[in-house]
Amino acid sequence: QVQLVESGGGLVQAGGSLRLSCAASGRTFSSYAMGWFRQAPGKEREFVAAISRNGGSTYYTDSVKGRFTISRDNAKNTVYLQMNSLKPEDTAAYYCAAQTIATMTSLYLAGYNYDYWGQGTQVTVSS
Repeated sequence: QVQLVESGGGLVQAGGSLRLSCAASGRTFSSYAMGWFRQAPGKEREFVAAISRNGGSTYYTDSVKGRFTISRDNAKNTVYLQMNSLKPEDTAAYYCAAQTIATMTSLYLAGYNYDYWGQGTQVTVSS
């Protein structure tokens, strides 16, 4: 069992920055690949970013490349999403997720590959 708790969301003006954190329970955090997903009202959940178990590989959806950075600190059982140059289109509930099976790029990108999910943190970007 892994419990994930997101924090760091809030209201920010366009062009601003936020850093989301996802704290995980347990002693085996480094065994999990981690991802961030988001869902806006009336829209489907979409992949945002993912990071491999040791942090050596990262993946991003095209719309956030160059603006968002995913990182992890396995000693702190925490994964981060640094979000810069925020746009109103980034407004959504953001969820972190953990999986054990990722062995190739495509496996990081789909939500159904993830075993554990946090409850989400809301990010609202005003224009």
